[in-house]
Amino acid sequence: MRDLFETRRWDGAARLGELTVPRAGVTVETPVLLPVVNPHIRTVPPATLHEEFGAQALITNGYVIYTSDEFHDRALEEGLHEMLSFPGAIATDSGSFQLAEYGDIDATTRDIVEFQYEIGADIGTPVDIPTPPDAGREQAERELAETTDRLAVAESVETGRMLLNAPIQGSTYPELRERAAREAYGTTLDVFPVGAVVPLLNGYRYAEVVEVVLAAKRGLGADAPVHLFGAGHPMMFALAAALGCDIFDSAAYAIYARDDRYLTVRGTEHLDDLEAFPCACPVCAAHEPDELRRLEDDGRERLLARHNLHVTFAEMRRVREAIRRGELLELVDARARGHPRLVDGYRRLLDDADTLERTDPASKDAFFAVSAESARRPEVRRHHDRLARLDVPEGAEILLTEGENNSRYDDSWRVVAPFGPFPRALSDSYPLTAEVPARPSLAACEAAVDGVARLAAANPTASFTLAHEGWPEAALAELPEGVAAYRLGTDGDGEGER
Repeated sequence: MRDLFETRRWDGAARLGELTVPRAGVTVETPVLLPVVNPHIRTVPPATLHEEFGAQALITNGYVIYTSDEFHDRALEEGLHEMLSFPGAIATDSGSFQLAEYGDIDATTRDIVEFQYEIGADIGTPVDIPTPPDAGREQAERELAETTDRLAVAESVETGRMLLNAPIQGSTYPELRERAAREAYGTTLDVFPVGAVVPLLNGYRYAEVVEVVLAAKRGLGADAPVHLFGAGHPMMFALAAALGCDIFDSAAYAIYARDDRYLTVRGTEHLDDLEAFPCACPVCAAHEPDELRRLEDDGRERLLARHNLHVTFAEMRRVREAIRRGELLELVDARARGHPRLVDGYRRLLDDADTLERTDPASKDAFFAVSAESARRPEVRRHHDRLARLDVPEGAEILLTEGENNSRYDDSWRVVAPFGPFPRALSDSYPLTAEVPARPSLAACEAAVDGVARLAAANPTASFTLAHEGWPEAALAELPEGVAAYRLGTDGDGEGER
């Protein structure tokens, strides 16, 4: 059912979309968060997830229900929606987690897919094999082949209007992830989860998460909704969305609450370490940390879980709004400052700026150059690529300046780090309207010099002079031969001339 996912707006590889879930009769806005609900431990009731937090969908474990004396027959008789009292879309997992933990499960792929259909799941999952990071190549290939066979089995099951996941495995081998994604996309299955990334997330190996997702995305079409399985901490939603992930699921809100842990968008705090709550959600506005510490375990767990959900859903709304405004990379940059390994992930994402540029809108509301990483954003890459198209008369003498016009030259262009040179007539065009620091970083100046070099290479008969306000010598040293440079405030024939 590849016509069920529609992208409404792009920001780099991130997208606002709508996923129609036919069996539930609902359309969910993506990126979307699916809270994980354990039918045996309902820390926050599913109805509350919908009414208080606005959950459009949730995910529960179909295998747990399949093996449960308490819920197996009840789910068959009542259906999931009635049993859980939830009106939105319900996805079910298949027991792959239990397979990874215990080495075996008591169900075949056909058994579990048929069961998910019979209990009224809206999005089902076959029993894939979640190969862990750093597994040997032979193991990764063998288990990927088995997962591919199980996708074929799932494809053969009559599931009516229930959507089916096609999990993408391959451990930490990008070429296997890409191949797995291409094979999954070649099936008739509907949603494409990138699996077995939780160990990477738990180990703060965000750069490798980025590599795994980028590889999977290379094997998928633009109409493929992508689920990042197990990615439930709000600190990394922005980065994952920037990779093009559309669906997230979170058990963190409940698991962390059970251990007295308090989620923030910058990481996780332990309740014992807090003197005041740095949050204005209903839980934090009505309670002090000491109050929660004095509560019985169940009461404290429920309140912490509610706080964790408020933070998690608020961040997902923030991500959607950032995509709508074209400001997601600014949010990624801000979140990356919460942990050094997130900076690694952001930098790895920007290594693929060419890929991001393909779907990045040509115009947005604003560009804020807030870090050295800003110099590597797709908007800068696009401007550099377009410099060769700009009209420079043969033999012209052009001043590229951070200052004002100078009548000694045939024309005077502006130069702004990290973009580099551009005609003054483009000053009101995105992204050249960017807000940039008064003291540009070395990376920004190096990027601007690269722009100067590209312009000079495209116009070999013209001559260029760069007038700057004290750029680092390390950046100026990269100027091509023949491009003169001087620092503003001299006479143009002094300090820094090349």
